[in-house]
Amino acid sequence: MHPFSSLAIGIFVAGYITARWDLVTRLYELAFFAWDHGVFARVAKAFTLLSVVFVLVAIPIDRLAAHEASLHPRSFVHGISAREQLRLGWKNSESDLFAITVLEDVEVKSVEAALRMGTLFRNSPHPVARIFQVCDRSNMHVLGTFNYALGQSAFEATRIAVFTSPECKQPRVLCARGAIKSSQIITFDPPDTQKMQYLSLTPISLSLGVSNDAQSRFSRIPNNPDEIEQEESREQKRKARLVAKLKFHTVVRHPPTKLEAALPMILRQINCSKEVAELLQKNSPLVGPRRKRTMSVSERVVESAQSLYTFAAWSLWGLFMTYAYPLLIILFKLVVISHRAAAEGILQLLELPLPIQSIHLPDGPIHGAGPLALKDVSAACQQIHLRLEQLSYYPTQYSLLRQRSHDWASVSIKSSDYIRFYNSLWLVANDVILGIALGTFIKDNLPETSALLARFLSEYTIDGLKRMIRWLMSYPGGLKLNTELAAFLGDLFLWVIEYWAATVIRILVPRIPIIVTFVGLSSLAGASLPIAIFSDLISLLTIHIYSFYIASARIFNWQLTIIVSLFHLFRGKKRNVLRNRIDSCDYDLDQLLLGTILFTVLFFLLPTVVVFYLTFASARMAIISLKASLDACLVFLNHFPLFALMLRLKDSRRLPGGIHFKLEDVSPPPLANRIRKHYLSPKVVFRLLTGRLVPPLGREEMYCLQYSVLPRERVSIGEVWAQLNAKDDEKTGGGKGAASVNGYLTGYPN
Repeated sequence: MHPFSSLAIGIFVAGYITARWDLVTRLYELAFFAWDHGVFARVAKAFTLLSVVFVLVAIPIDRLAAHEASLHPRSFVHGISAREQLRLGWKNSESDLFAITVLEDVEVKSVEAALRMGTLFRNSPHPVARIFQVCDRSNMHVLGTFNYALGQSAFEATRIAVFTSPECKQPRVLCARGAIKSSQIITFDPPDTQKMQYLSLTPISLSLGVSNDAQSRFSRIPNNPDEIEQEESREQKRKARLVAKLKFHTVVRHPPTKLEAALPMILRQINCSKEVAELLQKNSPLVGPRRKRTMSVSERVVESAQSLYTFAAWSLWGLFMTYAYPLLIILFKLVVISHRAAAEGILQLLELPLPIQSIHLPDGPIHGAGPLALKDVSAACQQIHLRLEQLSYYPTQYSLLRQRSHDWASVSIKSSDYIRFYNSLWLVANDVILGIALGTFIKDNLPETSALLARFLSEYTIDGLKRMIRWLMSYPGGLKLNTELAAFLGDLFLWVIEYWAATVIRILVPRIPIIVTFVGLSSLAGASLPIAIFSDLISLLTIHIYSFYIASARIFNWQLTIIVSLFHLFRGKKRNVLRNRIDSCDYDLDQLLLGTILFTVLFFLLPTVVVFYLTFASARMAIISLKASLDACLVFLNHFPLFALMLRLKDSRRLPGGIHFKLEDVSPPPLANRIRKHYLSPKVVFRLLTGRLVPPLGREEMYCLQYSVLPRERVSIGEVWAQLNAKDDEKTGGGKGAASVNGYLTGYPN
C-alpha cells in the first residue's frame, strides 16, 4: 500500500474514533466480557495448535520444495530469467542497442523470419507502422542472446551475448573480438502507458494558451494597455534585443552531439517499449514449433459450460447494445446540448454591453475601453461566467481524451489535457464541497452572522467614520489645523454619511438576514460564489468611502499642483507643456505679489487637506487590500494545481521529471508578482503622495490566469453536437494527426 494511502487511512480511523468515542467505550466493555468468559484462553490454545502444525508440517514441506527446486535450477537475477533467451529491440547504431523484450524457447532464424514476415506484430490494436514512425526506426532486430550455451552458436560481430549467474549480480557481456571494446548497460523501468506514465524533456503546462489570449475575453481593448503592461512589454522587447545581440558575440558554438540529438528519440522508444514488448510476448507462441494435444473430458466439460455462459451473456449484452444503449446515448446527448444551450444564453446575457461607457479614472490607467459588460462590473457575475465557460468546454476536453483509444497509448499521450481536465473537475468538486460546508455554517449561525454583518456596517462604515471625521475637525494628535476649512470639509462628509445611513443602511439592515440566507444558498454552487458576492457587497457598501477618497484626492492634487506652479513662479520659471520641460520666464511685480499671497494661503491650508486625504486614502487602501485578498482566494479555488499535486504524491511517474535538471532563477508567482507591481511599486507611492488616484487591480488581471485553461473562442453548440456524434470508424485518427481545438494543438510531444 502506498504510504500516502496508509496515512490517509490512519487519519480517517483516528478522526472516526474521535467522533465516535462511545464505540471505544463499548469495545473496552467487550474486552472485559471476553476476558471473564475465557475467550482469550481459547484463542491462545488455537494459536498454539496452529503454530505446532506450522512447525511440523509447513516447514518440512517448504524444505522439500526448496530441495527439489535446487535439482532443477531456474534462478532469477533482478527479475530476469536464467533460461536461454533472445533479446529483441531497436538498433539505433552499431554501438547503441535498445533492448525491448526477451523471447524464450525460440531460435534466432525463426525470430528473424518472424520479424521480416510481421508474424510477431499480428493482431495489433493499431498499425505497427505508427510505432516505427514515432521511434524513428524502420525495422526491429535480434540484438543478441541471453544465457545461451557457448557451444551452441558462434558469436557474430553484429550481436552480443549476455550471461548472468546467481553468484554475480552484474550481467557479463561477450561479443566478437574487437567488436566492442567497452560497454555500458543502462536499465530502466518502462513507463506504463495505460496509466499515462511517460518520460519527457519538457514540463507539462496546465494553461491552454498564453495569458494574453485570456485577457482578450474582457472588454478592455488591447490597443490601450495600462502602465504596467506597457512597462512589461518594453522590458520583454529589451531582453529580446539583448538576446539577439548576444547570439552575435558567441565565440564558440558547440553543435549538439549525437547523444544529445538522439535523446528525444530514445525517450520515445522508452515510452513505447512496454506496449511493443506486450505485443511481441503475445505473438511469441507463433514462432517456432507448435504443440497441440487433444483436450481431456474434464476440459471439454469446462469449455462447454463456459461456452454456454458466454453465449447467454453475449446475447443479453447484444440486446442491450442494440435497443437500450442507443436510446441512452441519444438522451445523454440531448441533455448535454440542452445544458450547453442554457449556458450559452446565460453567457450571452453576462457579456451583454451595459449602458455604462468606458471608465476613465483621472490621472489613472484606463479601467475599461468601450461599453462594459455585466461580468466586468460584478465579481459574482465573473465567477458565474467562468464556471459556465468551464462547463461548456468539458465535452470537448472529454472528446480529446477519448481519442487515446484511436491510437497507441504511448503515441497519443495527452497528459497535460488529462491533468487539465481532471484538475478542473477536482477544483469544481472541492469548491462545491467547501461551499456546502460554508452554507451549512451560515445556515446554522444565521442570527449571529446577520448580527455581525449589521454591527460591521454600523461600526466601520457609519459610526466609526463619524468619530474619525469629528476627531479630524478638532485637533487630531495635537495638530493645529485650519478650523474653518476642517469644519467645512467635516460637515460636508458628515452630511453625506447621514444621507447614506438614512437611505441605504436603514433600508438594508432589516434585510440582512435575507441577504445572508441568499449567500448561504449560493454556496451550493461552490465556496467561490459567496466569496465573490461578499466582494461585491463590500464594493456596494463602501461607495461613500470611495466618493470621499475621490473628492479628497482631487482637492489635494489640485492644491499640490498649484503650490508647485507657484514655487516655479518664485524661481522665475514656468513649465513648458509642449516640450515637457521647465523654462525661464519673466514675471511682473503684481504677478509675484499675487503668487506669494496665494502660495502662503494654500501652503497653510495644505495640512488640513492632507489630514483628510490621508484618512480616506488609508481607508480606500484597506478596502482594496481586502478585495485583493478575496480575489486571491478566488484564484486559488479556481486555478490551484490540486490534481497535479495529488499525482505527484500518488504516482510521480505520471508527471515528467527526473530526466534533466537545470538551475533557473526562481521567478515570483504571476499573481503575487502582478499584485506587487501594481500596489508596491514606486509609482503607486508617488500617486499616494501627490494625491493621484490609485485604482484597484482590474478583475481581468486576476481572472486571466483562470481563463488560461480555456480556449480563446468558446466552443459552439454545433461543434459540441458534432463531437458527440463523432463515430469511431477511423481508429487511427488520434495517431495520424494531433487534435486541434480553436488553434491549440494537442498530441504527442515531438
